[in-house]
Amino acid sequence: MSVRVILGEDSYLAREGIVRALEAAAGIEVLAVCDDLDSLRRAIDELRPDVVLTDIRMPPTGSDEGIRLANELRRTHPDIGVVVLSQHADPVYATALLEEGSDGRAYLLKERVKEPAELVRALQEVADGGSVVDARIVETLLAAQDRRESSRVHTLTGREREILALLAEGRSNAAIADTLVITKRAVERHINSIFAKLDLKELPDVSRRVQATLIYLAGGSR
Repeated sequence: MSVRVILGEDSYLAREGIVRALEAAAGIEVLAVCDDLDSLRRAIDELRPDVVLTDIRMPPTGSDEGIRLANELRRTHPDIGVVVLSQHADPVYATALLEEGSDGRAYLLKERVKEPAELVRALQEVADGGSVVDARIVETLLAAQDRRESSRVHTLTGREREILALLAEGRSNAAIADTLVITKRAVERHINSIFAKLDLKELPDVSRRVQATLIYLAGGSR
């Protein structure tokens, strides 16, 4: 079945580029395109999409409408996923998006529109209740942790750091195994070691693992 998507984007050029990318992708149906928060809310109420793909900033204030809408939908339409697009690799926005829960939420940089496969993957993951965080956000957080003398990230091996980054992006164990060309059992062993070293609880659900690792990377503790 196709993932039914409503797009919220106030920039004409960005809107056209995103729509073209989605219309060319298999398994994605664009229901409506909106250019401000009010029209986006109305379209959501009327069409009930599987996922809302929205810019982080749009009229009326051009601040953090996408984040606020995502958190609002937790209460009004908890079954609808949200993928937030941003021009900025700012971990603050990513953690704000996920602080009320990571199920069915994704934070991507707008440059991912040039990589339709990644955008489509995020939409599909979110439609299924999963989470996705842009790799550049994770890289920024890992770099910040590296600068902290007290960070437990220093205790991780090179392979464990690779897996931690993929975990934070929202990859499943099977996807991590495919990416690194190792067995799923090896991934599980590495994850158990990572969670022990970082003093994180072992969480079977991918979305909760994303939230746990991001909280750790953003603040140094959970």
